[in-house]
Amino acid sequence: MNPLCMNNKIRLILVLILGAANLVVVSRAVADPRIDSWFTEKSGKYARLYETVASETAGNSVTTWSRGQGVQASPVYAGVREVSYSANWIYIRSSGLPSYTMGPWYLNTNKTTPFPSYPANTKVIYRFPRNPTAPVSKTLTGLGAIGYFVNGVALFDNRDAFYWSGTGEVQGSGLWNRDAYVNESVTFDAALAHQAGANHHYHANPIALRYQLGDHVDFNSTSNRYAESASAPAQHSPILAWVRDGYPIYGPYGYADPTNAASGIKRMVSGFIPRDGSYGSSNLTVTGRTTLPAWAARANNRSATLATNEYGPNVVPGGPNSATNYYAIGHYIEDNDYLGDLGVAKGTNTYDLDEYNGRFCVTPEFPEGTYAYFVTITTNAAPAYPYNLGRSYYGNPTGTNLTSIAEVVTTNFVGGANAELRVAPPVVSNNVVTLAWSATEGGTYQVTSSGDLNAWTTNATGVTATFNRGTNTTSASITNRFFRVTRTSLATYDTN
Repeated sequence: MNPLCMNNKIRLILVLILGAANLVVVSRAVADPRIDSWFTEKSGKYARLYETVASETAGNSVTTWSRGQGVQASPVYAGVREVSYSANWIYIRSSGLPSYTMGPWYLNTNKTTPFPSYPANTKVIYRFPRNPTAPVSKTLTGLGAIGYFVNGVALFDNRDAFYWSGTGEVQGSGLWNRDAYVNESVTFDAALAHQAGANHHYHANPIALRYQLGDHVDFNSTSNRYAESASAPAQHSPILAWVRDGYPIYGPYGYADPTNAASGIKRMVSGFIPRDGSYGSSNLTVTGRTTLPAWAARANNRSATLATNEYGPNVVPGGPNSATNYYAIGHYIEDNDYLGDLGVAKGTNTYDLDEYNGRFCVTPEFPEGTYAYFVTITTNAAPAYPYNLGRSYYGNPTGTNLTSIAEVVTTNFVGGANAELRVAPPVVSNNVVTLAWSATEGGTYQVTSSGDLNAWTTNATGVTATFNRGTNTTSASITNRFFRVTRTSLATYDTN
């Protein structure tokens, strides 16, 4: 045994005791970004939310709540709670809820009409292919989760589950699909997220997660608002999510030259523009929604030319379409054109990403290169279409939700109620030892000390965790002293 020596006077030994029933042996995987890029730092913390603007202003969050389908009767641990793997698959278990404070959500800009549902624990098991492939024939993205962000929150595509049926807007998928960010962003919280039923998710720039990962975002704790940093980005964005095809989504910043890590950092520019006549695109204000953009025709394996009954609604009142409804350009994702289809070459001075919103490039995690999607934002830091990925997957989307794991796996990480207790280097001053450790929220802890590792003295009991941190200060006046931290109880929590 080699205890940590502190200034030759006080020694420290820390013993993790979770209780026999909860003791978990974790095997650390070889370096693989699909395994070790998950944001697990705060997995021992409860999910919490602000119920109203008033509670947000006062800083009063709650850990239990009920509205619509979002019922959380007992606290639930945030985010990814387990990561495991086999030769072919990566598995995560997640509550689907982030560790930053969520909410509030409203249906109108004046924030007087509450959103109909809160989020809740979705008790997700999801698998991703460990060896992704990219088929020639591409697959359309579907509704619901098409991957997961590294904080365990669901990734939804760029649609809001409504389309133009020919006479009105109905739920489902069609030729004219509503843009989720354009039509639903009024319902997003400060983190640009909301929920479908109880399923919390992002459609666009996950700015609060980016702040947690250090991806060029500032946070104002007084207003609970996030903003893109004003300075130039100094480093490549981190991995923010994994898509069900096994490829990563990075934040907005990558290498200027996709194959040269020494080429500098730049914002990745989307290859999509509005169909407003610029760059030779169709001007929908003049033509109406009478044709599909080329990328949408490819994605749907059909002609871009539409029959009259397939036309979209007017762009302006009295437009060329027979339908009486009208919506401005941008209302539907098909209101965007891909520059590559208009003869504009991809490059550092034009745009960076393909029609799937990615490129093959080197990254810090993949120095030999990988295909990667990127979050796209404008020069003003607003989300830019197609936001995370395009209408189709680049790779083969074999990842999926599961109800159980049906093969032998190696567990790389366990969190939540079984989060690993890790102690920071102790602070020692004038024979006073201050201990700080990664605790499990809802847990109480005992601190004991010994001079010989045989007889132990209780220094403190009932030390409660503050969020997912525990601290204790103890005087130690003898020459050598060992300390032990033990979790002694855990409050009731959502075990699903």
